[in-house]
Amino acid sequence: MKSKIIKLIGVLALIALSYGAYLWFMPHQNVQGTKAFKTIDATVLVNEFLADKTAANEMYLDTEGESKVLIITGTIADISKDQLNQKVILLKNTSEKMGVSCTFTVDTNSQVDQLEVGNTVKIKGVIRSGAEYDEDLDLTENVIVEKSAIVE
Repeated sequence: MKSKIIKLIGVLALIALSYGAYLWFMPHQNVQGTKAFKTIDATVLVNEFLADKTAANEMYLDTEGESKVLIITGTIADISKDQLNQKVILLKNTSEKMGVSCTFTVDTNSQVDQLEVGNTVKIKGVIRSGAEYDEDLDLTENVIVEKSAIVE
């Protein structure tokens, strides 16, 4: 009886490891090689998430839950680096609380070097989370865009 249980646990562990390896090694979405679903202004994108988060998620996520590729236009309000030393550009107007935070990759970091606050840019990337506002705590969350690159 013990040997059957040990074999069953071994088979289940092998299945779990196989599935984990499948997820780890599956190809990632080629954002820059994919045609953009839509070109949108940063302010409009933020307002869509604030107006109806569910509708915005349905619009910008495909049937498998992957984010569609977008080109976002806007004015640079801030340029910074994250913990992984990746460049992050915040697109928003000075009169607004929230904007679109675009994180670049190691391959596209150098595109940010020539940019300055106040420049108007087009950035291609995928949405990871939408804008949110908590009235009780007066907390804001920007739209988060990953795998970003400048579009000419």
